[in-house]
Amino acid sequence: MAELAGRSALVTGASRNIGRAIALALAEAGAAVAVNARTSRAEAESVAAAIAAKGGRAIVLLADVTDEAAVRGLVAAAAGQLGGLDILVNNAAVRHEVGIDDLDYAAWRQGLAAILDSAFLCSRAALPHLRASGAGTIVNLGGLSAHTGAARRAHVVAAKAGIVGLTRALAHELAADGITVNCVSPGLIDTPRGTASASGDPAHHARHATLSGRRGPPAEVAAMVRHLCGPAARFVTGQVIHVNGGAYLGG
Repeated sequence: MAELAGRSALVTGASRNIGRAIALALAEAGAAVAVNARTSRAEAESVAAAIAAKGGRAIVLLADVTDEAAVRGLVAAAAGQLGGLDILVNNAAVRHEVGIDDLDYAAWRQGLAAILDSAFLCSRAALPHLRASGAGTIVNLGGLSAHTGAARRAHVVAAKAGIVGLTRALAHELAADGITVNCVSPGLIDTPRGTASASGDPAHHARHATLSGRRGPPAEVAAMVRHLCGPAARFVTGQVIHVNGGAYLGG
């Protein structure tokens, strides 16, 4: 079902893990996709190649989404090369762990910039194109720890909680323009996480368990994003939708 045929999307942080899965899911639904990464060109081109191999259209755009001028260029390039912009998925993030005693101001600002500032900058830059779409969509990626809290992640938790506030504020402000704004909040997703803990997972994951008894694949997060970008979800806005197998049962 190509419910997004004729539409175009920009996905930030789309070179791996959940971002990659989102780009692939939107392309499978028929959208042309701008795959953004900051520096990992080879991984971003791998995503674009996977889309092209299935008959879809994708372009790769490297940009630092914490840089205002770079964001303006990114959005202009995406809209220019794809013939407009209907969908923005703010997925870029950092996830490293550090205790509050060792969290200096530069690292604090880096976390907020990568997650919250980038969503603000990309959303604002994309607004003229989303308004022109007539069915514009913004999906922000939140996170489990924004709702449960977590040690050694003050910068990430604060930024992800800010994403929830930004989502609700923009939903109010942009409704009259026909733009929906929602937040998808993943939790306990089976993705490579580097060396956040001895297991490679964020430490707070050890304190949670899913009701489903398994970790979720990135594709299940991407499926929810795809739905929110489609015509069947035009009455859904300002919502935080949790995709976590029942690890958190909040609003």
